[in-house]
Amino acid sequence: MASASRPAPTGNGDYTARHLQVLEGLEAVRKRPGMYIGSTDQRGLMHCLWEIIDNAVDEALAGVCTGIEVILAADGSIEVRDNGRGIPVDIEPRTGLSGVEVVFTKLHAGGKFGGASYAATGGLHGVGASVVNALSARLDVEVDRGGKTYGMSFRRGEPGTFTDAVGAHHSPEAPFTPYERKSALPVVGKAKRGVTGSRVRFWPDRQIFLKDAELDYAAILGRARQTSFLVPGLRLVIRDERRLKGTAGEEGPLEEVFQHDGGITDFVEFLAPDTPITDVWRLEGSGTFTETVPVLDVNGHMTPTELERECAVEVALRWGQGYDTKVQSFVNIITTPKGGTHVTGFEQSLLKVFRKQLEVNARRLKVGNDKPEKDDILAGMTAVVTVRLAEPQFEGQTKEVLGTNAVRAIVARVVEKELTAQLTSTKRGDKQQSALLLEKVVSEMKSRISARMHKETQRRKNALESSTLPSKLRDCRTTDVERSELFIVEGDSAMGTAKEARSSEFQALLPIRGKILNVQKASVSDMLKNTECASIIQVIGAGSGRSFDLAAARYGKVIIMTDADVDGAHIRTLLLTLFFRYMRPLVDAGRVYAAMPPLHRLEVINAGAKKNELIYTYNENEMRRTVARLEKSGKKIKQPMQRYKGLGEMDADQLADTTMDPRHRTLRKVTMRDLEAAERVFELLMGNEVAPRKDFIIESAAEIDRERIDA
Repeated sequence: MASASRPAPTGNGDYTARHLQVLEGLEAVRKRPGMYIGSTDQRGLMHCLWEIIDNAVDEALAGVCTGIEVILAADGSIEVRDNGRGIPVDIEPRTGLSGVEVVFTKLHAGGKFGGASYAATGGLHGVGASVVNALSARLDVEVDRGGKTYGMSFRRGEPGTFTDAVGAHHSPEAPFTPYERKSALPVVGKAKRGVTGSRVRFWPDRQIFLKDAELDYAAILGRARQTSFLVPGLRLVIRDERRLKGTAGEEGPLEEVFQHDGGITDFVEFLAPDTPITDVWRLEGSGTFTETVPVLDVNGHMTPTELERECAVEVALRWGQGYDTKVQSFVNIITTPKGGTHVTGFEQSLLKVFRKQLEVNARRLKVGNDKPEKDDILAGMTAVVTVRLAEPQFEGQTKEVLGTNAVRAIVARVVEKELTAQLTSTKRGDKQQSALLLEKVVSEMKSRISARMHKETQRRKNALESSTLPSKLRDCRTTDVERSELFIVEGDSAMGTAKEARSSEFQALLPIRGKILNVQKASVSDMLKNTECASIIQVIGAGSGRSFDLAAARYGKVIIMTDADVDGAHIRTLLLTLFFRYMRPLVDAGRVYAAMPPLHRLEVINAGAKKNELIYTYNENEMRRTVARLEKSGKKIKQPMQRYKGLGEMDADQLADTTMDPRHRTLRKVTMRDLEAAERVFELLMGNEVAPRKDFIIESAAEIDRERIDA
């Protein structure tokens, strides 16, 4: 492949053919890496690893590989091993090169272009292994085939030989000798009879990747777990030997093994976050379509050929009592986070089937003339949608969206047929589940219609006009939403000080009494009955749950202001649980903050008439460091030092200077960088399951700083 770039013309206007540059082969990859892997940060580095892993998984999809091992070595290298058939080692006739060298040095070369080697694959463009090679300071590959072990090395995509010191570990810094005339694929050892497979080890090139780009171990584990669900029986081993500080593998090598035999049914049960209404239903089928694709003929020419393709469809789904939707889609086990034609067909068919079933059962369910929308059906649904077909068309090398148009109709037909059969089944258990599900959809539909009507008729009132806002709210005067701030204050004593400390122009105050309801365990009706929760939702004015409208929020910032002690942290956690469960868009938009009031007040005694200096610290460690620093410099601290038991112990000036005045305060923004991890933590700490929380408390007891506990 050659890539031509057009440099900017020189200032004198001279622009001729000699100004054009032509990048040959892997040079184009090194010049424009983002075109092939998306970026040169952690995301691009992870993409390189996925490319090599996906090649091994393709062997598993073909039924010739049962085990894959990924090793993150301490020297920065990454190794992927599999027991598949092994990369071909014989000579490819058109290039005269070994199969190994073709795969790792030629763009758009591979065994997946309309041949019979693979029926369904993740690697489709023939650039995966060669791109990883081009962006590696060193890449070593070993192949076991025919009782022999073959080996080959590359430096930044160029084949040759590294001269590693005797007894030393392999390193990209070792002397390198490129092949001058003809490449060689030497035999480097013997393999046991019947043993085949490949081992690829590469060192990412730090001339290309950012210095701080590191592999995300948690993401690798998630991908391995996901793949083990999608390829039942495949054993994946992830081993981390890096000993990175602050990670679980800091003390020594860490190894995780994944193998699931239940397929996507187990996957849905793993993903589902709520109490089930239905069992996991499996919808399976297939269809065929024809497409015209260029195929290499015996002379090496691309010839347009009409091929009949088969598309196998597998869908597992279930509905729960919640309203969140979780749909994960895959094409030949490659995740498609942005969907594509298979997801479109799935959702269109869902809507068609449910509308028909509600029409048939309209009298019993009291539907009337209303029709369900897609969101009514998707509420509470967890689904895994997978399709397998040869040579799917993706939008871009990163394979995030499936573009093969014929897949949409095939998925729609399979889902319509199988789901209709499930919903109309005469089996006793199936009939009960179908009835509950249809009732849930009707309930969601009526809630949506009611919320829309309420929103259309509701008058837009500001704080001074509204007669329904809680009497304890001390609102601000401004009507500029972006500038306004709502402080949720713990306790009446703190409220009294805060009223004097605030700027009433743009800062509103809402006091809450003690610890609010734990909404992670409570029902929606219980939450709405709770005075404190209802007041918060009412004051913010944007609704709750699925009907939450971020544009209707009355304040630009919502700031949780609690005491700097353990009770304050507990109240803050309960409030964050409320926002997480029922006003999540507010958190997603970065409009929820936690105030950071100080824990100590140090008064430094100055000589003479000079006014004493006040220093505030926010935790015990900071206080000790500050005291040590002051004493070392010969300064005296007035005793006893003041430790604030609560916000109410501060006077208005102190509270304003430390916690409320935008010129001096520190706010901590509440973010949702990892939604799934946050959801697991909230469920662990605040959910219905007591046993996991008890285990967590026992395991973490030794890490508690007992001096921070007020006793």
